[in-house]
Amino acid sequence: MFDQIMSYLDMCQAEGSQQIQKGMNYAINPQYSVILMSQRSNAPYRDKILKDGKTIEYEGHDEPRHGKNNNPKELDQPKYTYKGGLTENGKFIKAVAQYRNGQCEPRLVKVYEKIIRGVWSLKGFFDLIDYRIANDGKRNVYIFILSLTSRQLETNNNVANYATSNQTRLIPSDVKKRVWERDKGKCVICGSALNLHFDHDLPYSKGGSSLTENNIRLLCASCNLKKSDKIE
Repeated sequence: MFDQIMSYLDMCQAEGSQQIQKGMNYAINPQYSVILMSQRSNAPYRDKILKDGKTIEYEGHDEPRHGKNNNPKELDQPKYTYKGGLTENGKFIKAVAQYRNGQCEPRLVKVYEKIIRGVWSLKGFFDLIDYRIANDGKRNVYIFILSLTSRQLETNNNVANYATSNQTRLIPSDVKKRVWERDKGKCVICGSALNLHFDHDLPYSKGGSSLTENNIRLLCASCNLKKSDKIE
């Protein structure tokens, strides 16, 4: 479920991994890659959602530290490892090149977002469509461009809809943080702290806004299902 609220352990279990240690995880699943993003003030990378509400700019990751005198924040972000293989940056760059050359569809990327310490949210599935190199004032970094997908994939004779069918604009991170704090991490209807997600009080498709906490609230899966039945 999109905008589902998860712990770090929940997120790892969802991806079949005991621990997701990297922010960029190319082909962690045969059908998609995974990235972890954060827009918190103390985040190590500068990720952001563009004004169109559908596009993410995701900063590539640094060279791992090698030795005491190596400060990754002073080095250009690498495309290759020191052994000559592709870094996660390099793998994402290669995927963009293949898409640009018409060899395949855009790489599908599942995005998780850190809201506050210990609280994550499933942002959704995105198409990796482009990248650029930018200078942050000290060094060159990679900026990857991801757009909210509208694709469907068929797996095991079932159609998995990766598109956010009732969501065409992402909920900003600061809105999610304020909603989590306001609703005290519980469903506003029944008080449950389990199976929560960020819900539009008035659906976006019916004119509700994603840009203010006044239209966003915490609901558990059960209360959300009852709400959906009433809307339909």
